[in-house]
Amino acid sequence: MFAQIINTLSDLLYSYILIILLLGTGIYFSIRTHFVQFRMLRESIRVVMEPKEDENGLSSFQALMVSTASRVGTGNIAGISTAICLGGPGAVFWMWITALLGSASAFIESTLAQIYKRKAEDGTCYGGPAYYIQAVLKRRWLGALFAILLILTYMVGFNLVASFNIIDTFRAYSFFNESWSPAVIGGILAVIFCICICGGSKQISKITGILVPAMGIFYLALALFVVITHFELIPRMFADIFSNAFDLPAIFGGFTGSCVMHGIKRGLFSNEAGVGSAPNAAASASVSHPVKQGLVQMLSVFIDTIVICSATSFLLLCSGVAPSESLKGMPWVQAAAEAALGEIGITFITIALFLFAFTTLIGNFFYAEMGLGYLCDKKPNKALLIGLRAIATIVVFGGALMEFSVAWSTADVIMGFLALINLPVIIILGGPALRCMKDYMKQKKEGKNPVFRAKDIGLQSKTDFWN
Repeated sequence: MFAQIINTLSDLLYSYILIILLLGTGIYFSIRTHFVQFRMLRESIRVVMEPKEDENGLSSFQALMVSTASRVGTGNIAGISTAICLGGPGAVFWMWITALLGSASAFIESTLAQIYKRKAEDGTCYGGPAYYIQAVLKRRWLGALFAILLILTYMVGFNLVASFNIIDTFRAYSFFNESWSPAVIGGILAVIFCICICGGSKQISKITGILVPAMGIFYLALALFVVITHFELIPRMFADIFSNAFDLPAIFGGFTGSCVMHGIKRGLFSNEAGVGSAPNAAASASVSHPVKQGLVQMLSVFIDTIVICSATSFLLLCSGVAPSESLKGMPWVQAAAEAALGEIGITFITIALFLFAFTTLIGNFFYAEMGLGYLCDKKPNKALLIGLRAIATIVVFGGALMEFSVAWSTADVIMGFLALINLPVIIILGGPALRCMKDYMKQKKEGKNPVFRAKDIGLQSKTDFWN
């Protein structure tokens, strides 16, 4: 019964409501920002390498790595495989559209998080959607609801999927036994996860700062190798992506299984643009101007979808292994890698998925801690923190034992509710972020390193930091 309810909710959310809201919000902010995602892409790359302004905060690069650790994960590998197997190659095109439009929403939400970030007793900064909801809309209950959904989405929904997909990679090996292997591997994974998260948010930023760039480079190298060695399939691959994306009779004949729905669903799961997660990392960064973190988190969406998700798509579609519903998820990825590299390909994909998924697990917990911090006015007692970490560890173990569709649909539904709160909120509150962007551009034209003051956009004494 749980599986039926979850799958029905997932189809309802992604067949109608979220598709209109996601694309509509992305188009709206793309127009209002004069397509900031293209206009200022080069500036976002420059900004990410700037040193932090304050020793107590995270640098732009560290904030990028925490958010990318959460974004870049199982959705980039198993999620893309699932989308193409169930929706066809056209799902890749709609995934691109979701990312390109959504990156404008990501810019706005992360700029807002920086404007309204709060100052902790130790001098560090923190914030996110719950805080800008409370600061501007004066709705503490709505901020609390968002914080609860944030915890449920990342600590429960997304971590169930990450844990499930780690176990799924081991099904390709002869030693795997359905009766005991998921419990044993899940138990080991849960213990390692528990050790890592007990170090707190600074420990998380250190771990992700090392693992995220390394795993991304190696994975992109594999995808590039497969594409180059199968270059004769490239024209057919692009033809399949675009022809399937605009096969209107097939799309509207069965929308709940169409490339549009699967592309947008997996695109949102992967890049999280507009969901309200990355602003929690963005608010922890120490920068001279809020727009800098808006640009950094916009870049994170590009890295996630346009680079890494595309790499998976090309690897799969150029492998020579045909997609099918029976191969959805990790089996098709492993079959594609094996076709290109032999047995070593399966091993490489297993290691890559493990690293992607593991950094997702700890990056997601960072967001859960942010949600708990809001609910407890930034002062959760030791017992609550220990309890949260214990529940998170149990969830990781539980995900190892779950069934495919239940794990994915649970994550999709909880994430969908999170987006249903954040997207309308950033439309209502977008004005200060847009004025902030104009202030940044004005200072850049004057040859300055932009420095933000709240009074310059009419927010005197309404912020903790910029006065």
